[in-house]
Amino acid sequence: MRTLTFVVGTGRSGSTALSRILNAHPDILSLNEFMASVGDTAFPEQELTGEEFWQRLAMPTPYFATMIRSGVMMPEFLYTRRPGRYAAETTGIPGLSLMVLPHLTDDPDGLLDELRETVVRRPRRSAPDHHRALFGTLCAKFGRTAVVERSGYSTAWVPRLRAAFPEARFVHMHRDGPDCALSMSRHPGYRMIFLWREIKERAGVGDFADLTEEQVKSLPPDLAPLLGERFDPALVRDRALPLPEFGTLWSELVTEATDHLAPSPRSTGPRSPTSTSSTRPGRNWRGSPRSSASNRSRDGWTTGATCSTAAGAAPR
Repeated sequence: MRTLTFVVGTGRSGSTALSRILNAHPDILSLNEFMASVGDTAFPEQELTGEEFWQRLAMPTPYFATMIRSGVMMPEFLYTRRPGRYAAETTGIPGLSLMVLPHLTDDPDGLLDELRETVVRRPRRSAPDHHRALFGTLCAKFGRTAVVERSGYSTAWVPRLRAAFPEARFVHMHRDGPDCALSMSRHPGYRMIFLWREIKERAGVGDFADLTEEQVKSLPPDLAPLLGERFDPALVRDRALPLPEFGTLWSELVTEATDHLAPSPRSTGPRSPTSTSSTRPGRNWRGSPRSSASNRSRDGWTTGATCSTAAGAAPR
């Protein structure tokens, strides 16, 4: 692994399309929704054995599992489009399998097995070092040298990621506020986020783990069921949610990312419907010169990416 980059931002800004485009690059390992899949669980402060680290990667993501069981499906749930041997109702879908591995291969179950055989044998080490080794293994398997992780709704993770990977560079990807807010209001994941935020605000807690039984009982009947193992999808799909509040969410996330990335130099490109700001402690993604064959491959990727971007619509 030559370079490590995290693309962070609000989501609903074309970042999923970016992951698909990067995945076609001959040098880039595109980790789609990796942080959204493993989150804080895979970054404990204490050192972990390989087996302990693997358990944190493979456990189902609870809130995604609840959404799937309840029929609130996000288009980002790639594994559910072509399900393998895992299911939310029975075994649970491993965190890595839901969105990360199907982005890389048509056989996510096989890749999961292959990774497990390697990861569980690793000695006790810090979580960041386990992640570096995992990224290196995937780079070696797919013949890539640069890693780009991209997750939506990822601004809160920036401080932890900067501390864990001081060598990494960060790209802040965002979209015009009104357009992004409208897109959020139509997306099942962001509608869930809105309702979860409302539950925390009504209960006066910062984390669901802090909710008491009394606080849950005090919630209105259209919110309390969202904390269960399964709920009526109409509670998310059909409820009227105020669009301005999604604008507030967009503003909070953009401000949060800007504040978290402020200590490093930033360069901002020209204004556009989707904009990026970046912090670059090293060289750009292209890296050192490669052979003429590799350059031709990259030229083909550039042409394909340009055509894909021109033909695609903005996120809805």
